[in-house]
Amino acid sequence: MRKWWPLTAVGLGAFMLLIDVTIVNVALPDMTADLGASFGELQWVVDIYALTLAACLLGIGALGDRLGHRRVYIAGLAIFGLASLGCALAPSTALLITGRAVQGVGAAAMFAANLALLSTAYQGRDRAVAFGVWGAVNGAAAAAGPIIGGLLTQHFGWEWIFAVNVPVAVVAIVITWRAIAQDHGSRYRRLDLPGLAAFTVTAAGLTYGLIRSSEVSWTDPQVWAPLVLAVVALGAFIAVERRAAAPMLDLALFRNRTFVGLVTGAALLSAGAWAMFPYASLWMQSSLALGPVATGLVFMPMSLVSFVVPLLMGKFGHAIAPRYSVSLGLLFIALGAFLQARVHPDSAATVLIPGMVCIGLGAGLSLPPLSSAVMGAVPHERAGMAGGALNSARQLGLAIGVALLGAVFSALAPGGVTGPSPSVAAALNTSYAVAGGVAFVGAALVFALVRTPRPRTEEQRSVAGGRAGRSHQP
Repeated sequence: MRKWWPLTAVGLGAFMLLIDVTIVNVALPDMTADLGASFGELQWVVDIYALTLAACLLGIGALGDRLGHRRVYIAGLAIFGLASLGCALAPSTALLITGRAVQGVGAAAMFAANLALLSTAYQGRDRAVAFGVWGAVNGAAAAAGPIIGGLLTQHFGWEWIFAVNVPVAVVAIVITWRAIAQDHGSRYRRLDLPGLAAFTVTAAGLTYGLIRSSEVSWTDPQVWAPLVLAVVALGAFIAVERRAAAPMLDLALFRNRTFVGLVTGAALLSAGAWAMFPYASLWMQSSLALGPVATGLVFMPMSLVSFVVPLLMGKFGHAIAPRYSVSLGLLFIALGAFLQARVHPDSAATVLIPGMVCIGLGAGLSLPPLSSAVMGAVPHERAGMAGGALNSARQLGLAIGVALLGAVFSALAPGGVTGPSPSVAAALNTSYAVAGGVAFVGAALVFALVRTPRPRTEEQRSVAGGRAGRSHQP
């Protein structure tokens, strides 16, 4: 059993970082009551974690290549644990948001290192088992997030959704220290600090401007100035990456239309599928007076379907080209969002369940082939960078989606979820319709841009198999 201790360490970290993407959603009303958080501040509590995770993932991945992935993983666990403790003890919304931002940095370090650690620790059949368990842990985190968050919030207080991370992080650090051998990075791998800074400013400016638009007019400098800054920073990022000797993101990848389609589809998938979670949770608890546990149970059908479908896809879906499975999944997500856009002032929370089931089905169809398709669309030496870009796009899509849909919601319901029921229902329906439109655009782009690979000849299969075998050597 000792050989599975590295998998245990990586699995604990993966579970923590992924569950913290959604676990806060059911605790938002309690945070409002305790800290007096505004609607915009609640958006930041959700968004800042995904934003810093997306912004830091590629840069920290390069840091792991330079310093060693074990060091970076342990540092990520320590940062995440300490930030979680800070969130649990935060006496104000500002400090809670700061803690969530630091959590995102720690999560990026764990996310960037965990697959590299598994690849080093296991070979052959054991590696296949380890990656299968890691994938199941990812699905379990998504399925467990709403209900665990509800249980902890209702019975112990919202602080415990963060406090429970502390002992888990300590255990994971001890296991990692004892069970995973130190790997030696490449001292010649340069860090693209200008690129990291420009990318972070781009993402932060765009998200900040959209969130502030839910509280002040679009003509206010607090809205348009960050958006202009984001455009300028994006231009700087492109210029830096074109000239960098070791770019954080090789822009040549975007000449590949399949890569562009998959990364764009991943971002729009996150926005269309999950960006409405905070507002649905606030509606159920503030307007319908559901408790955190009952709210978590409403989300459970979607989480369970999104957990089961990938298992079936792994067994029966190999013959389906990613172009079709990802497009179809995004269409189901669009359908799910449109089905949820049927809220009336007297609706019960169950009105959302059919749409949530469709979203779970769509996510289950789309997510498994996304990673493998991105890896197959780029040269082997760019596979790690492409995977990092995909994961960054997913988190950035969620962050921008939460901000965008929050702006739509607040424009139609200025009083928030506690305002008049007709305006709240209209705001929910319009926001869900926008989410559905986002997912539909994603489906169209994936279908138009992603190429179906041609069947390989026997000689090509042999060459590819030899190359894959070499790439899995430590």
